[in-house]
Parts: sequence; structure tokens; C-alpha cells
Amino acid sequence: MRSAALATFTLLAITSPSLAQDMNHHNRIDLIRPDAPALSKPGEHGIGVRTIEVTNKDQIDVSKATAGQEPPRFDRKLTLEVWYPAETQGSQSGAYSGVYLRDGKTQVTLYGKAVRDAQPKRAAGTGSSYPLVIISHGYPGNRFLLSHLAENLATKGYVIAAIDHTDSTYTDQGKFGSTLINRPLDQVFVLNALDQLSKNNGHFLNGLVDVSQTGLIGYSMGGYGAVITAGAGVTKEAVAYDSGVPAGMLSLHLAGSETHKKLRDERIKAVVAIAPWGMQRGFWNDQGLAGITAPILYVAGSKDDVSGYEKGVRTLYTGTVNADRYLLTFENANHNAAAPIPAPVESWQMMDSGNSTPFNHYADPVWDTVRMNNITQHFVTAFLGRYVKADAELGSYLDLPVERASDGVFAANKDGSLKPEHTYWKGFANRTAVGLILEHKKRSTN
Repeated sequence: MRSAALATFTLLAITSPSLAQDMNHHNRIDLIRPDAPALSKPGEHGIGVRTIEVTNKDQIDVSKATAGQEPPRFDRKLTLEVWYPAETQGSQSGAYSGVYLRDGKTQVTLYGKAVRDAQPKRAAGTGSSYPLVIISHGYPGNRFLLSHLAENLATKGYVIAAIDHTDSTYTDQGKFGSTLINRPLDQVFVLNALDQLSKNNGHFLNGLVDVSQTGLIGYSMGGYGAVITAGAGVTKEAVAYDSGVPAGMLSLHLAGSETHKKLRDERIKAVVAIAPWGMQRGFWNDQGLAGITAPILYVAGSKDDVSGYEKGVRTLYTGTVNADRYLLTFENANHNAAAPIPAPVESWQMMDSGNSTPFNHYADPVWDTVRMNNITQHFVTAFLGRYVKADAELGSYLDLPVERASDGVFAANKDGSLKPEHTYWKGFANRTAVGLILEHKKRSTN
């Protein structure tokens, strides 16, 4: 009987393509652990994905600029991956092929829920459309680095646009100065480009996306850009920073300058800055940070040795006095806290040099990546729900009785109702809220 049962199972695995395929799929970006917090789970919508290209014409080519000469200009092309609620006839599977790893050479396939080129699902209600979320990767990175978060938010009724930032991807990594200057410019340009496409009768985004309600998510250098886009102009010391491009080019984003003032866009209702780089290098001061007025969620690992924690992200949080702001800390996590996809299996292999693997670009030595992804999905869902969608119920998951998760007390009656002394984090099952801190300060009324 045992051998017959085994033979039957083997036959099923071979003859059922979907089963065999699912069993063999690595590199999933849509994993939800059994201990994931409540809001990390996918929403009600099937989702589609499309790749589009937008062009910001006649831009300064920062990477080719030389001191004392008029900088050359070019048409700056940006590739976007766009996720959206879609009519998928129940399908929840798709593949992203040809995705480059950190080494800029190895191509892999990622697997998730989005169906390529699926028919958009129109929002309920006459004239209704979905809020926009723009995602901005690190240096280097690509538009798939936070694809787990993009897919998750799309299932919850957002249109997501993740940017491949020119001069800053794994395959075209250029001078650091180009990233410093172009990151916020790219973010605002994509907002404007999608605004135009949403009004184009022949485009799939027509009537689908509402850019007047936009969230901005940035990781590392994407977080740096998001802080500037949110209203924090940089310091004179930042302008003088040696980034491999002619001195002074960063004055475009100097606090108080007319060029920086024009960058601030009221359509951006909420900002998520994950491990934003720059504060630890003196890129902002109190005057610059005072320019941030949109609600902002900072996310960081307490051992971040790239962006810094105490002198980096935590200082950003405390200095953002004119905005409703949060700081979510993963205790003992490093720079890769919360943002990257789980390391693709191919990244576990040694690079040609033999002394490192691309794996280190994605993973954290303490925290499981899927666990961090789920927690981030939970809190970003709550944050964007509160400030972009004005959903008080989702926002309530941010109103926690204790800042440090491990200080919470789980106290429930036999029928599941909670006792008065219950202070455990909302949305987390007993014993699952550990190693996290969520702080919140309201906008200064001075």
C-alpha cells in the first residue's frame, strides 16, 4: 500500500504541471509566513503588471559633466514596472524573467502573483480610481528590489510604479553624484509622467490611477531622494561633498533654494523612507528637515552601518518636527532591514572573485528576510491606509500601547476577548511581536 501510494503521488507530481511547477519554484516574492502580522496578507484584488518607459527630455547628463564646461544634456529614459488591480480570472501566478542580480551579470526569474499585461480592473464607483505609490530603489538596485511590497500593495487597491533609476542600476551603475542629483528629480518626474498617462485615452492607466493621492517609498538612496522630495533641502556641506561630479552641482537641492522649493509636490500625501542614506554624512540639518510636512514613516535596522542609526535614521526622525512621523526599528538588523526581496537562490553562489556572494546584498545576518518583508507590508499597509486612503481602521494598527514590542502583555480570556491589561501590538499573534520598536511623534504645534 505504501509503495502504491508513493507511486500515485509521484505520478501526480509529474502529470500535474501546476503542482510540479509550484514545487520547483524558487525565488518567490509573495511569501507570507504563518506568523505574519494581520495586514501583511494580500488584499482582495487580482493584479496585473506591465513594463513601460518614460523619458525626461533635455536633462543634464550629470555623469558626463566636467568642471568649467557647460554640462551636456540628454533625454533621460526611465523604465518602470507598473502593478495594478486587474481582471485575472482567478489567476494568482506570474513570472519576472531576466531580472539581474547585484553582480550585474546573472539573470534570474522571480515568481509572484501578478499576471503580465492583465486587463485593468476599474475601481468601484463612478469616476473612482486607485491611489498611486512610487517605489525608488537603492544604489545600485533595480525596479524589482522591492517587488514583494509592490505586489502586496497592488492587491490592496493601489497602482504601483517602481523605477529603474538610470546610472544607478546593477547593469549601468554610474557616478554616485548622478544618483545624488537625479534621485528626487526622477521621483517627481515619474509622478508627472503618470499624471499625463492617466489622462491619455489610449493608455491602460487612463482613469485607473489617481495621482492626487500618492505615496512615495524609497530605500537607501531611494530613501535619500524621498527625504528631499518630501521637503528636506540639503546643507551646504552636502553640496560640497565629493561625489565624483563637478563641485556644486547638488546646489539644485540646497535648503531654501528656489529649485528645491519647486520640487515639493502636494500630491504626495505620505512618504516611507527605509534606511535613508545621508544624515550620517551631514546632508541635512534642523533647517532642512523642518521643510518636511507630509506624514513620514522611517524604517531602519538598529545596526545599520551604511546609513547609520543613532546619527542617521533616528536623527532624521527626531528632526522631522513639522510632520506626523513614525520610526519602525528592527533591533539588531543592518542596512538590508525590511526592503529587499528574499535573496534569489542563484545569489547564494560565489562570484567570480570567489570572496563574496550577491546574497549579502539582499540578506540580513540576524533577521529572516521574509519575516521582515511581512512586517513591512503590515506597517506600510497601515500607514498608507491612514494617510493616503484616509482609512481609520487601517490606521488604528499604528496606535500601539507600548513602543517596544517585547514590553507588550498578551492577556486574553478563554473566548478570545481581550482583558483590560492587554497591551500586545494589534495585528500580531501572541509571542510574534519581538525585536521591534515603533515610535510616533505628532507634528509640532509651536
